[in-house]
Order: sequence, then C-alpha cells, then structure tokens
Amino acid sequence: MMKALYTSATGMKAHQFLLDAISNNLANVNTTGYKRVQVNFQDLLYDKFVAAGAESAQGIENSTGLQVGSGVRVVSTNKVFSQGVPENTGRSLDMAIQGNGFFQVSHPDGTTVYSRDGTFQLNSSGEIVTAEGLKLVPSISVTADVIGVSIGSDGTVSAQSPDGSSQSLGTIAIATFPNSAGLESMGKNLYRETTASGTPTTGTPGQAGIGEIMQGFRESSNVEVVSEMVNLIVAQRAYETSSRAIKASDDMLQTTNRISG
Repeated sequence: MMKALYTSATGMKAHQFLLDAISNNLANVNTTGYKRVQVNFQDLLYDKFVAAGAESAQGIENSTGLQVGSGVRVVSTNKVFSQGVPENTGRSLDMAIQGNGFFQVSHPDGTTVYSRDGTFQLNSSGEIVTAEGLKLVPSISVTADVIGVSIGSDGTVSAQSPDGSSQSLGTIAIATFPNSAGLESMGKNLYRETTASGTPTTGTPGQAGIGEIMQGFRESSNVEVVSEMVNLIVAQRAYETSSRAIKASDDMLQTTNRISG
C-alpha cells in the first residue's frame, strides 16, 4: 500500500483540528477576556533509507541522506495571552486588567479558579460575584446603603455613603503564573491551575509586574478576525491539497492494478 495514502491522511486530520480551533476563535470574537488558541504542528517519524554521512564508496561519504517522513500531527495548543482592547462600559463593577494577571474566583468545588473576565455584579448578599455567581477571592461585600463603588488601579475598593463619607471594603488581589499558557481552560471564561502552569503568585495590582485594574472597562477578546480568516483559508487549502494527494495515490494504484491485471 502506498505510504502517501497514510501520510496525506495525517495532513487531513491535522488541518481538520486546526479548522476546529480557528472556528472556536471566531466564535469567541466577542467573548469578554477570551484568549485565542494557537495550534502547533510536529512532523512524524522518518523512514531512513540511507544515513547522512554513510559511505557511498571507499573513502567517499554522502553529504546528505535518503529519508522520507510519515506526515504530521498536532502536538499542542497554546492560549495566546496578549492584551485585549479595553472596552469602556461605564459600569462601576466592570473591571479590566491592563497587563499581566488574573482575577481569582471561588469555584463550587472549593478550589480557586482564575479569569480575565472582569464583568462583576452583586449577589443577594451584596458580595461581588461573576456573571455565573462565583464569588471574588478575597470576598468583598457591598452594603445596600452605599451610593457608589470606587475601585482603584491598585485594587482598593471603596464605598461612598449617602452622607458623603467613604469607607474601604477591601482589596482585589491579582494572581500571576510562571507559565500562563499551561493553564487548563474550563469554559465559562475560567482557567484552572495545572502542574505546567506552575504555582500562582498573588499580589497588588500595579506592582511586581502585575497588571493594573481599570474600573468601568471590560477586556475584549484578542481574536483578530482578519488573521483568523486568513488562517481559515490556509487550513482549507492544506486540507484540500492533502485530499488531492490521496486521490493521486489512488489513481497510481489503479494504474498499477491495470498493468498487473
């Protein structure tokens, strides 16, 4: 059986995966805090017929070898954590991180998970929570009698009372990771710590390389539609070319069968 049949099949499978990733990027072009996915490819094992440097005659070495590859596979996907454009919403509880870091929220399983989505609101107890109702960590509560909430670039949260006084409600801590690309995507704009991501370090926004908080803004997706559309065309053409290689291999096998018959 022709090796090209199986080699071309790996190309079709790999570019189908790439198409799936591009489709997900485009689907999330308006998702707050979404980070686009980059697909990484790797070539497969090679059949070596002649080793490079082998003697072709006494005292004469081949300058190159003779080998052919077995195709391609998807080796990994990376979340690209480049900054999304801050979008002005005017809501006092909307926050965007300008720079590195993640908001910390409490997951129902008791663990702390992380997000770049700063669309926060209040629950029935006055606690700051995500759109899914997950509490901000550390927890910050706003009493019903306040007339406004102010969030500083350093994460300090203050409330304005009807009498004009101001009181501190707490400080929002931002978490950073040695390898953000190693975080596990959970969906719902959440990430989970993994061995690859390393242990998180929490700190004050604006210090030690941690991003600042922008009140009244949301971070938009970092997906560039034009780039994704170009990648979509490239993936489609690569998939089509691999299918043509399979067709060419099939035609050659048919020719061989006719000759042998």
